[in-house]
Amino acid sequence: MGAVYRARDTRLDRDVAVKVVHPPFAGDTERMVRFEREARLLASLSHPHIATIHGLEHDGEMRFLVMELVPGLTLAERLKHGGLPVAEALPIASQIAAAIEAAHERGVIHRDLKPGNIMLTPTGTAKVLDFGLAKALARDSSADGGAVEDTRTLSGTSAGTVLGTAAYMSPEQARGVGVDRRTDVWAFGCVLYEMLTERRAFAGRTESDIIAAVLTAEPDWSALPADLPPHLVRLLHRCLEKDVRRRLRDIGDARLEIEAPSATALDVSSASRMAASPAPPRTRALSRVGAAAAIAALSGVAGWTLKLDPRPVRPAAHFSIALPGDARLAAIDFPAVAISPRETHIAYVAEAGGSSQLYVRPLESLVAAAIPGTEGAISPFFSPDGEWIGFFSAGKLKKVAISGGSVRTLADAAIGFGGAWGADGNIVFAPNNGSALLQVPADGGATRPVTVLDAARGEFSHRWPSLTSDGQHVIYAVGIEGSWDDAQIVAQSVRGGDRRVLVEGGTHPRYLQDGRLLYARGGAIFAMVIDARTGKTQGQPQRVLESIFESSDGAAQFSISSSGSIVYVPGVENDRRVVWVDHTGAVQPLAVPRGPYSSPRLSPDGRALALVAARNGEEIWIYDIAGGVLKQFTHGGGSAPVWSSDGDHLAFSATRDGPPAVFWRRTDRSGGDERLSTGADAQVPQSVSPDGQLAVLGQDARGNRDIMLVSLAGDHAVRQFHPSPASESAPTFSRNGRWIAYVSDESGTNEIYAARSDGIGPAVRLSSRGGTEPRWHPNSTEVFFRSGTRMMTVKLRSTLALAPGAERLLFDGAFVSGTGLSAEYDVSPDGARLLMLEALGGADSVRELRVILGWAR
Repeated sequence: MGAVYRARDTRLDRDVAVKVVHPPFAGDTERMVRFEREARLLASLSHPHIATIHGLEHDGEMRFLVMELVPGLTLAERLKHGGLPVAEALPIASQIAAAIEAAHERGVIHRDLKPGNIMLTPTGTAKVLDFGLAKALARDSSADGGAVEDTRTLSGTSAGTVLGTAAYMSPEQARGVGVDRRTDVWAFGCVLYEMLTERRAFAGRTESDIIAAVLTAEPDWSALPADLPPHLVRLLHRCLEKDVRRRLRDIGDARLEIEAPSATALDVSSASRMAASPAPPRTRALSRVGAAAAIAALSGVAGWTLKLDPRPVRPAAHFSIALPGDARLAAIDFPAVAISPRETHIAYVAEAGGSSQLYVRPLESLVAAAIPGTEGAISPFFSPDGEWIGFFSAGKLKKVAISGGSVRTLADAAIGFGGAWGADGNIVFAPNNGSALLQVPADGGATRPVTVLDAARGEFSHRWPSLTSDGQHVIYAVGIEGSWDDAQIVAQSVRGGDRRVLVEGGTHPRYLQDGRLLYARGGAIFAMVIDARTGKTQGQPQRVLESIFESSDGAAQFSISSSGSIVYVPGVENDRRVVWVDHTGAVQPLAVPRGPYSSPRLSPDGRALALVAARNGEEIWIYDIAGGVLKQFTHGGGSAPVWSSDGDHLAFSATRDGPPAVFWRRTDRSGGDERLSTGADAQVPQSVSPDGQLAVLGQDARGNRDIMLVSLAGDHAVRQFHPSPASESAPTFSRNGRWIAYVSDESGTNEIYAARSDGIGPAVRLSSRGGTEPRWHPNSTEVFFRSGTRMMTVKLRSTLALAPGAERLLFDGAFVSGTGLSAEYDVSPDGARLLMLEALGGADSVRELRVILGWAR
């Protein structure tokens, strides 16, 4: 029907694939209908494992699709060199299943899934191609497997000819009768079988022989690898069930089976295998009991008391929890999920209808309940008895009963990077992103320090604490430099004293009360055993669970009960695109390549765009809008970009030998980085004025977020802006430099305020129903801000005074929102459009939790 060429898009300076219809077919109306249908279907699918369409074009009589160019080999080419080991095949199969699952969710069946239509990039990513035979499902559903579509062609060949590739056709497809999404499940089973065995599930000398095998024969099940876990053997049988009524109905279930850690789950026996000195099975069982009773002589970390869960062991079971309606997981840069110690409840932070709050779901129930008064919550954690949930919100550490009721404030905590509730009635928590750990009674009261940052070593943060069962020892992550995958995990007494390094290179530790330590690194969970006699680890860390979402702040999205059940968020890609949005909400994409972006900032002349890209750590990139070129700007970590008023410099935050500090560099990349901030506290740049004042977010003596103004000239003098006991964030200068708009929790919830930049006079509240992420219109008389998913605006009645008019809704849209510390969008130089980020998948669209009961028993 056509050919595919590699081509160069000279306008956007990128390589693309161009799919061209052969000229003799270009005049065939029915063929063109199919060709354009493929374009429409691809345009409706946006997924990291589906090749993207850029456009449907024509030049005279020539019709062609412009598509993403995917480098690498097809799976068919790879299989010419032999089958894939199980450990290599399963991640690829999971990605293929995720792509088809996304298509099915959009009502699209592929109908020609095969190794030749799957690309493997050099980085190991799978991309599903060629939706030329795909078709949108009808709106009505069949009783068993969703809507049914005819497999016979209505155009391009003689009527009744079967569409597809014989070796991967389902029996119903081979017969030329109606098919539904289960035909893709069959093809997926064929592909997975071939990856594992290096042979086709159904073979023959001719196409007729192959179709006969599909209809009557069984695959050679003995060819499957001996190390293939039994649950995956069962999965293949269910995918390749000839009776469509007995076949696996949903490819999403296949993905869950593949990603399930049943083959490598950390059970008690696997934990014992990690020990340096193997012992007979009975000896190992006794030693586990001994370790649980005697882990009390840690060198430098003495007195750990462990308790065994007396409940009977039950077999592991895994399932998914779908968030209801349009809800999605929120605040995923921080821990967003928690399971109660006795696995009776799950708590999570979700956003629905524009606001985020805590939800609690009993495991025996199908319904989750929102807890009033927990708006803006992050980092939930349970009390030891499971009756209370601790969390952070509005600059405070708080708690609330699982049944709801009044929310109690326990301590100041500007942001909150993890908390752990001890059996002794105290909570150990990280109050900020640049702090050590503190302890406070669970009923509130005075805080006291638990750890001390070692400035000489360049430590800037202690976070993600985990406590032993007696609450007397804490394990936590220590940030020095680099990504959080390079952090140390250490242990010490909550009373202070020496600490012992347990792990070099990991984050988010979780201690199990039988002596095992879990931690995250690179999106996977590792486990190791702590020796009861010396406090040292036994054996090498074991990789026990793949594909966990891990944020750039070192938060891994998993929580484990005292008896070894786990809830987690599967690893996802933050795939975002940069778009213009006008005041009606209409979207126009920019040509910036899709990526894991945040903090978009336009240069003053609107010709360049600074972005933070989170790829193996955060770095700042600059995109030349006119030239279509994206170049990396920082090379040692960088975030929170801020342009100077003339566009010649860019301020940013980076961790260089200490806590996050403010640096300054020329945008033409000449010269080096100049440090603008000093001191032991983390500081993040936010906005710059025409006269060279840089608004910086830091913290006051109470640990609350505070705004400071740093002079960009001379000795970089610092002054506090509008001191108050409240927590402030997201300061932004008006274009004329007269005003600063910012967020404050002075009223008890986040609202937008504005004040004179010279600090004279009172602050004026601009919003009345919640507000974050303010940005000024270039005319300096209007402020844009977010209220949940709503984009709002408020105008000043005068250019000389802060006299706000009524708030007005511009549009409601689920664009990427920030954590509240700064805006996740910017305003065009003429004020007519907003530059925003649109989530195409990943963390911004997580609507599912995974639960495995009995995982680590």
